[in-house]
Order: sequence, then C-alpha cells, then structure tokens
Amino acid sequence: MTGTYILLLRSVNVGGTGSLPMKDFIGLLEKLGLAGVRTYIQSGNAVFRASRTQATRLPARIRAGLSRKLGFAPAVILLRLEDLESAIAANPYPKAGAAPQSLHLTFLASAPLEPDLAALEKLRKGNERFALKGRVFYLYAPDGVGKSRLFARIEGSLGVAGTSRNWRTVRKLQELAREVAAA
Repeated sequence: MTGTYILLLRSVNVGGTGSLPMKDFIGLLEKLGLAGVRTYIQSGNAVFRASRTQATRLPARIRAGLSRKLGFAPAVILLRLEDLESAIAANPYPKAGAAPQSLHLTFLASAPLEPDLAALEKLRKGNERFALKGRVFYLYAPDGVGKSRLFARIEGSLGVAGTSRNWRTVRKLQELAREVAAA
C-alpha cells in the first residue's frame, strides 16, 4: 500500500552547517524509488509517496546515502501525512496562527519515555507556553526561539532526538503533502 510521507532532516542548511543542495537531496530520494518528490525551502523538508515497506527502511537508507555523498548523516524524522495532520489538529495554541513564526513543533523520533518537563518549566519565560503530545512538542515563543532558553534544551530534557519547524512551514508541508497524495 502506498502512502504520502513527510521527511524532516535535522540541522540541514541552518546557520551555515550541514550544507545540502536540494537538487542533490531530490536526486537521492528519487534514486531510492520514491514518487512525486517535492521539497520545501532549503532546510531538509521533503514530501513524497512510498510504499509502507519502503518507508520502514527509509530513514536508515537516507542517512547512509547522505553520509556517502556529503560526509554527514543528519537525524531523519519520517511522518505519514496522517501523523502531520494529527499534529496540526492537536495544536494547543490555535491563536498562534496569526503569528506563525511564534509557534514551533518539534517532531520527535519517538515518544519520550521519561521527559523532564519540570526542567523545561524552569527555563520557560513568562510568555512562553509548551505542551508535549506523543511524538510532538509544541512551543509557543512569541519573542522567538532564538531568545528562548527552553528551545535549546528540548531534546536533552525529553531524551529523544527531534527536529523543529515553525507553524508556517508545518502548514506548507501539509499543503504540499496533500498535493502529492492527490497526484
């Protein structure tokens, strides 16, 4: 059975690290037999169609391919379109839609077993809000994540690797994934 997937790479083309030309990224994904590959901005976001069997092995194969081609292997988070839509529907901060740069979703490799939310609460500024729902950590930071002490400690406090995207990017990936699914 074929499904639509969203692929998120961690720390690619951000702050001058992990340089990955999107043309090379698309080539790698197509070489792996994925259909309808589309990317969004330069930070390692892709949507495509794949079989369930392909998807299970995909994160390891992408990491290996990037390591061979570019010399680094970023964390790979793979979501089904249904996972992304569930994360959007579960957003505890719907008013953030008016300022999409203030809401970041951190998609985690797995649900945290022993998250230290108390440590994050101690770092939280008065106007920041956060929530953990399964494999998604929501951070509303109206002053921006660059000024948030909490943002830099998410993975360490949760004990799970992840990668963050702002609300605008999440909604755009949903739109692209729906287009790929309909094609």
